[in-house]
Amino acid sequence: MNDLNKINPMYQFSLKAFNVVFHKAVDGAEACVDVKSRVNTLIDSVTYSTFNYISRGLFERDKLTFTAQLAFQLLLMNKEINVQELDFLLRFNIDHNYVSPFDFLSNSAWSAIKVMSFTDEFRGLDRDIEGSPKPWKKMVESGCPEKERFPQEWKGKSSLQKLIMMRALRPDRMTYALRNFVEEKLGVKYTEGRKTEFAKSFRESGPASPVFFILSPGVDPLKDVESLGRKLGFTIDLGKLHNVSLGQGQEAVAEAAMENAAKEGHWVILQNIHLVARWLGSLEKLLERCCEGSHPDYRVFMSAEPAPTPQEHIIPQGILENAIKITNEPPTGMHANLHAALDNFDQDILDQCTREQEFKIILFSLCYFHACVAERRKFGPQGWNKKYPFNTGDLTISVNILYNYLEANAQVPWEDLRYLFGEIMYGGHITDDWDRRLCRTYLEEYILLNKWQHLFLSTHFQGYHNFIDEMLPHESPVHYGLHPNAEIEFLTVTSDNLFHALLELQSRDAVMGEGVSQTLEDKVKMILDEVLEKLPEEYNMPDITSKTAERSPYILVCFQECEHMNMLITEIRRSLKELDLGLKGELAMSSEMEKLQTALFFDNVPDAWTKLAYPSTYSLATWYNDVLQRCKELDSWTQDLSLPSVVWLAGLFNPQSFLTAVMQSLARKNEWPLDKVNLTVDVTKKFKEEFNQPAREGAYVYGLYMEGARWDAQAGVIMEARLKELTPAMPVISVRAVPNDRQETRNIYECPLYKTKIRGPTYVWTFSLKTRERPAKWVLAGVALLLSV
Repeated sequence: MNDLNKINPMYQFSLKAFNVVFHKAVDGAEACVDVKSRVNTLIDSVTYSTFNYISRGLFERDKLTFTAQLAFQLLLMNKEINVQELDFLLRFNIDHNYVSPFDFLSNSAWSAIKVMSFTDEFRGLDRDIEGSPKPWKKMVESGCPEKERFPQEWKGKSSLQKLIMMRALRPDRMTYALRNFVEEKLGVKYTEGRKTEFAKSFRESGPASPVFFILSPGVDPLKDVESLGRKLGFTIDLGKLHNVSLGQGQEAVAEAAMENAAKEGHWVILQNIHLVARWLGSLEKLLERCCEGSHPDYRVFMSAEPAPTPQEHIIPQGILENAIKITNEPPTGMHANLHAALDNFDQDILDQCTREQEFKIILFSLCYFHACVAERRKFGPQGWNKKYPFNTGDLTISVNILYNYLEANAQVPWEDLRYLFGEIMYGGHITDDWDRRLCRTYLEEYILLNKWQHLFLSTHFQGYHNFIDEMLPHESPVHYGLHPNAEIEFLTVTSDNLFHALLELQSRDAVMGEGVSQTLEDKVKMILDEVLEKLPEEYNMPDITSKTAERSPYILVCFQECEHMNMLITEIRRSLKELDLGLKGELAMSSEMEKLQTALFFDNVPDAWTKLAYPSTYSLATWYNDVLQRCKELDSWTQDLSLPSVVWLAGLFNPQSFLTAVMQSLARKNEWPLDKVNLTVDVTKKFKEEFNQPAREGAYVYGLYMEGARWDAQAGVIMEARLKELTPAMPVISVRAVPNDRQETRNIYECPLYKTKIRGPTYVWTFSLKTRERPAKWVLAGVALLLSV
């Protein structure tokens, strides 16, 4: 329980609170005559009660992490699983150097299988798959591979070993596989995920254990408090419920309400306590003071939003520890979101507008649009570059605007409506230009009369809900205009994050295992030596700059890249040598050295290195290989300073400066003013190996991938992606500069280029790519080019 605050600082629990849960669980356990059964019943009851107590205060995304951690710890304690195997599953350190011989296995899946085949447990796995690929292909391509049986004798492996194989073959299904594993080991009641009735949580509260709602956008948990209050006779009308919304000097009101309620036995609701950071210390003391000798009916309910980052967390530990924490999250999925959006309205609203037909259809379109923009968030950067707090207020106000505009105009003012909804109501939240384009495109695509025309022959409000249940297809990324691959990407990222969180929750001793002679220090020392051994020397700048007197844009880019790399190499060498002395005991360990040690141990790139490097989503091992690749590339460029025949754009610290250099060179050569030219790209049909000299004008670049669609080299246009091909590589691209007036603008998709899958802040440039389909299709599909995947 104590380690959960590593995941989110809201998750704080005190021993005092645990004591209460423990005793209640003991009281509630079934009686048994025989001692052994009694002990087992008690253990089960305490485990399950604690599990429930914690679960209801966790966000959905962290529930499986906690449940899996619980299962692994219990199994380790009972020596039912092997600690090295668990460590392998969580770390999954794979050398991505193998090329898959099969179309149904990606290179990274095949690399994992090759690495596993070196261990005793999985020896021969690679040969078995090569020997009879058919049953393996059937399993890998199954819709629910976690429910299939493994081929040959592999079906006899332990549940944990099967998890390891599944993580290699289908990482996107790991959340499901892990849930099945927990169900098998602990029982179905640990994975059902039913919501606890609020009345039940209330029964566990008391004057000393307040209820703390952790807020999510678009959900009002206080409705539960008010409806329970009505049943139990605690209402505002009866003067027994005091509801204080904090902010703007309401602290004194809250203090008075609490003092009074403690004496009289009333309920107090304190909303949004995160808005009064300075007062939280006083609140903590007040909560303690008021519950002493208070009336037994006295209760406090608080609500607060979680901080966006652990550094911004302000809620005091004392408040969180003793409170019963409850999370309420908005519904997930298109259907649930649409029903919830419609629930903000009723039949009266439908009947009030004189332009009945148009009003009904646009109202439904708005609800559909609202559900789309809200639920699209789950697809991460492929959904939206940034996270926005779209809420029901945006929707209800948009419907008011719609009503007023329809009453006031003879014709439906489409342009005005789209502008008000897209640029002001919803657009008011949006701070990224690409996200603004997406929002605009949604409104152009969805708010159309004829799209929903067939829908509303009935005039009844219930008809909307029936339509959603009967006519809308099952939940799928296609609802949002995304390709089904977006689901695979989303699930893979979720599963990687889950395992990373689990790895950081393992206690150091558990990760190392009992009876293993290697200590944490030994493991770090091993990684440290390996990195230092491969680390190249810094570039000798005086030497390189003296090779030529020319200072063309390309040569300057080369010099800048070498200087960047030098700073990074120098820091890696300095920090590792310092840590080495610390491990030997010749230097006192500083907090910086400890951070470095922890990062190396968990296969993370240390922060001090990231600051001097480039955005990257890789784990340490992969990241370091990438650094060495970049050095090789620079080595060949600095040899004679002539431009490589094909430039690895992804291998540069600053790809923008290289693309700018392309524009500068051509503008100088043709005497064009720089502000009147732009880049143009032509995707060739060839790959890097087929080029042996640089472009006559501009440059050839490679190392780009497409996400959300694929490039058809034969037709020379963007095409629908293939299933399970998440980020196909682009052929070599020829980049040139042309005057603005010669830019091709017809049948073009303006495609953003980013450094990593995080998108947003890693934006590099916009490439105009040819398309036969309407560009709107690729906007909704979140199509982008990436420099690393």
